[in-house]
Amino acid sequence: MTVEMTRARFDELVEEALDLVPPDFMHAMNNVVVLVEDRNPDEPALLGLYQGIALTERNTDYGGTLPDHIFIYREAILDICDTEDDVVEEVIITVVHEIAHHFGVDDAKLHELGWG
Repeated sequence: MTVEMTRARFDELVEEALDLVPPDFMHAMNNVVVLVEDRNPDEPALLGLYQGIALTERNTDYGGTLPDHIFIYREAILDICDTEDDVVEEVIITVVHEIAHHFGVDDAKLHELGWG
């Protein structure tokens, strides 16, 4: 059963999840924007997506590029949750997961660490 939640409340949960990220990591997130969208048009069940150049792949040629994007997909997350507490937990997991991609952590390592 899908959880009903306003867009404003969901946005608050994403902001709260970002507030949980240690300051040193947030400070190191250079040229990144976090956006909430309803769904990924190509993969409607996708919970989140990182698009950009991970810090581990940037070199001296990096510069003057558009910001990286972290998308958090509201409706997809609500679809898999039964309660608001489930939504809170899934938003935190998804935000951490996508931020980790910015730092060059791949899906295999994230699953191994329990953030998959």
